[in-house]
Amino acid sequence: MRAVVKPWLVSALVAAVTFAAGSASAETTLERIVRTKKITVATEAAYPPMEYIENGKIVGMASEILREVAKDLGVEVEQIDLPFQGILPGLLASKFDLVATSVGINAERAKRYAYTLPIAENSAHVVRKAGRPIKALSDLNGRTVATQLASSMEPISRKIDEKLKADGGPGFKDLKLFPAFSDSFLSVGNGTADVAVASLPVINNLMASRPGMFELVGRAVDQPSYVAWVARPEDKDLREAINKTLRRLKQSGRMTELQEKWLKQSYPLPDSDYLPEGAI
Repeated sequence: MRAVVKPWLVSALVAAVTFAAGSASAETTLERIVRTKKITVATEAAYPPMEYIENGKIVGMASEILREVAKDLGVEVEQIDLPFQGILPGLLASKFDLVATSVGINAERAKRYAYTLPIAENSAHVVRKAGRPIKALSDLNGRTVATQLASSMEPISRKIDEKLKADGGPGFKDLKLFPAFSDSFLSVGNGTADVAVASLPVINNLMASRPGMFELVGRAVDQPSYVAWVARPEDKDLREAINKTLRRLKQSGRMTELQEKWLKQSYPLPDSDYLPEGAI
């Protein structure tokens, strides 16, 4: 007796075989990068001394680290300069392979993105215009505070405001959020904000470039924080390839050289316990 094969069953079998073959042959992002010898990265080149524009080129400590990663992978880098607010959504939309800019490590992001090892400390500090009578965090009651929109400094600034109110004060007069840290510093300089909240490397760079104009108020948080690069959650092999380069730089002493060159100081970076609970 001749078996009769239903057309719908044939279609289903073909689809299943096609799906299985496609799944078996699908490349990871890292495999494609190595095959094509090209990696596309997004950077916000407005964060000196880590990454910024000089003579039409992106330079900084992170740029030197990125060259080391490209050398280890044997690839060329296509680097796209974008506002920070669009970088992380663009990564999830697969518009580029990697975010090679200073992304502050926090619990919310750590559940959505695959962080590399830290590339620098990012502890938040408060900076004022020289001569302003602001000497402690408690002096921020009734003051206008500036920082970068959607940066890791925004939630820290909001926590300072909450603590001031919890301690019985009125909290900030206003929290001004700007597209870039340079805009927040400009606001402090022209008097439309009393202080700005930013990471210590960025503030040190600001004070070195404009001597006598700005002064540190102090640290905004008790515990040190860090910045790293991020990949998509499924690209853990790409993250590990980058971590391999970062470990090489630390073990060889090259990372210390880069810190002293760009940050004017050196400090150890953690290999473990730097990610919050529940991180990818």
